[in-house]
Amino acid sequence: MSITTRQRRSIAPTSGDALPPRAPGRDRPGPSAQSSTWSEEAEKGGGSLDWKIPFVALAFLRYMSATSNIIHDCDETFNYWEPLHYLLYRSGFQTWEYSSEFALRSYLYILFQALVAAPASFLFGDDKVRVFYAVRLFLGLISTASDTVLIVALSRRYGRRIASYTLAMLCLTSGCFFASTSFLPSSLSMYAVTLSSALFLLEKYGMAVSVAAAGVILGWPFSVLVALPITFYSLKRRLKEVFLAASMTSIIALILSVLTDHHYYGRWTSSVINLLAYNVLGGGESHLYGTEGLFFYLRNGFNNFNLCFVLALLFLGILPIARKKFAPDLLIVVSPLYIWLVFMSLQPHKEERFLYPIYPLICIAAAAVIESFPDLFRRRYVTTDSPIVMAAKILRPLVLSLILCASHSRTFSLLNGYSAPLEIYKHLSLHEDAGEGSILCVGSEWHRFPSSFFVPSYISDVRWIDDGFRGLLPIPFNSTLGGTAAAPPYFNNKNMASEKQYLRDTEACTFLVELELKRPYPSRGSDLSKWEVLAAIHYLDRELSSPLYRSFFIPYMWQRNVFGLYKLLKRIPNPETTSQVWSTVEE
Repeated sequence: MSITTRQRRSIAPTSGDALPPRAPGRDRPGPSAQSSTWSEEAEKGGGSLDWKIPFVALAFLRYMSATSNIIHDCDETFNYWEPLHYLLYRSGFQTWEYSSEFALRSYLYILFQALVAAPASFLFGDDKVRVFYAVRLFLGLISTASDTVLIVALSRRYGRRIASYTLAMLCLTSGCFFASTSFLPSSLSMYAVTLSSALFLLEKYGMAVSVAAAGVILGWPFSVLVALPITFYSLKRRLKEVFLAASMTSIIALILSVLTDHHYYGRWTSSVINLLAYNVLGGGESHLYGTEGLFFYLRNGFNNFNLCFVLALLFLGILPIARKKFAPDLLIVVSPLYIWLVFMSLQPHKEERFLYPIYPLICIAAAAVIESFPDLFRRRYVTTDSPIVMAAKILRPLVLSLILCASHSRTFSLLNGYSAPLEIYKHLSLHEDAGEGSILCVGSEWHRFPSSFFVPSYISDVRWIDDGFRGLLPIPFNSTLGGTAAAPPYFNNKNMASEKQYLRDTEACTFLVELELKRPYPSRGSDLSKWEVLAAIHYLDRELSSPLYRSFFIPYMWQRNVFGLYKLLKRIPNPETTSQVWSTVEE
């Protein structure tokens, strides 16, 4: 159907079809009129989506994520789960970022999760694993709520089709599935970007910028770049309202942040300013950690979003169409995707979690491209759709299905290949007969330690043993030095190892966790005269497996990957040591 024919058609709007009322004089009539004309085809498939269907679909997928998600980054464990565990149980690992000398991390973000974790710890008692999953369910609920508002906003502004495509990708793409329940400030920034974008589309400009400001201060300060386009355009439309709302939100959030930092660090400081100084003003050595090449995020984006990521990048290629269908608001919402990708790709320190704030924007951009397939082949003055336009319409569900199938394949591969660390630590609760004061030792697998929430109370200590790592490791919070207010001398911001981080007497280990891979050298636990295997779970060997086989689950091909064994071992008592102990008792 041509544009001319669509303009002549009269469509009686239902209550769901009506767009939110526009304030007179606020928007330019040209783009608005064009957007209305071009969006009629999207709207003719029915009214806007009701919030119930997106909420139920998202809640189900976020529940699955909360209960099955792995921990993708040791930063999540040591910089967020461990401080939370310390606040609840007075034990846990401390990183140099939480030293009072550096104070790079905000305890206000930790307290936000403690709103759920504290009551859960009281309710479940010693069952700390349930507390862990209670926090994850809380994160999944926040993600569900923010995503639902975004879907409803897209539906009201641009029709049911683009909203449905976005919903499908928010639910099933691997990136959104994993990021939605990760205990990371970048995930909080993702929730804020999602909700802020939705409020902007609903023309709630003051609320949109306020939410973005809260996400920047309470979550991740660098996500301010993602919030800039919405902030500038909101100020342009309603300067006084937006400025007052954003200013009040920012001031309140900063005051709460500083007061919280003062309480826990024992001195007046701001973790927000400290973090910016460390990374931007030359105050630290961020390039010492996780440096990657220029195209790291392009590869990472494809792994987590497959064809969805490619289509999102191609959104720039359909700008002539997008400016008529979606201008200006959707272009403003999507624009941070490219700003963020360019900025982060130029930084030497790269991590997968740094892309989390733009994950919902990837889904929106890809959905807009898929929805616009027929418009790429439609000619302006032809009254009937050509066969190629009809084929483009059929192509839309086929491409979406391909994206969702590839996403499910990626998610299934990661969950089945790398879930062993979380599962193996749960076996510790089955061996309380080891007695109080047991020591759990971890060697080269320290970076996959899932957190102290998986360590039962009968284990008095978790210690690292030297397997060759020469960087600085987390060390337990020291209450005698002041706990959270301590500035331990063994911490530094140069990633230099401390003498205190390793347990030298490995004979003191009661339990050992290690990964046994097919390598030419023996592992510690291979000596069965000293260690008894309590549990062993397959773990995908990334180095020896093909990238094609390991990246996506392909039936009959995924099994060709090489697997190691993630083991929990218990020390076998030495008869000589036992006899010496009994002789001492008899004397």
